[in-house]
Amino acid sequence: MKRDLIGIIGAMDIEIEGLKELLTSVKTVERGGIEFITGEMGLQKVVIAKSGVGKVFAAICAQTMINDFSPDFIVNTGVAGTLNDDVGILDVVIAKRAVLHDMDISSIGDPVGLIPGFDDVFMYCDAEIAERLSRAATSLGIHNVIGTVASGDQFIAYSKKKEWIKKTFGADACEMEGAAIGQVCLFRKVPFCILRTISDGGNEGAILDYPKFSKIAADQSVRILKTFIDGL
Repeated sequence: MKRDLIGIIGAMDIEIEGLKELLTSVKTVERGGIEFITGEMGLQKVVIAKSGVGKVFAAICAQTMINDFSPDFIVNTGVAGTLNDDVGILDVVIAKRAVLHDMDISSIGDPVGLIPGFDDVFMYCDAEIAERLSRAATSLGIHNVIGTVASGDQFIAYSKKKEWIKKTFGADACEMEGAAIGQVCLFRKVPFCILRTISDGGNEGAILDYPKFSKIAADQSVRILKTFIDGL
């Protein structure tokens, strides 16, 4: 499955700094205020970028990466809150599909989460990439599920909101960028996937858990991505 170029996007420094350290033949270029770092991870060429937090920054980054670097596929990596009782802190959710939980034009008859112009509430990830990421995590002894990632411009730290997202979309994890990247990739016909290690419970305890576990969780996503890329 080796490709000419793989794109990797994280929202924050902690989500990409470990990946940057693994690169050789490094070059950095700026496009539209975003730094894109190209290099080789083993035998695989990659381009890595920090998008910034939230859907708009994520979409800008994905669009720019596609326009200027033409990656064969894009992986969004980082941390997330869990929505699944069987997925705890430092477990991993790999997306088979993504959804914008804060997209809502249901007042005019569309399902919650549906983007106008799309035929489905869910945006589907590349199944082979998801399976390979899952195998990489499993090979490292990391509990993981292939499921649904819900994205929105909210840090979910309230049980009521958590349960609503879980019930409405059957989602396993919540974060703030993946589905926006997915929307751009689907529009541009670029395969994508989302890899997220759980940093918090998406409930009232998240305010304490996130600072404690976010760096550890981000580093775990880096380990999985390296194993995934080594196996291509």
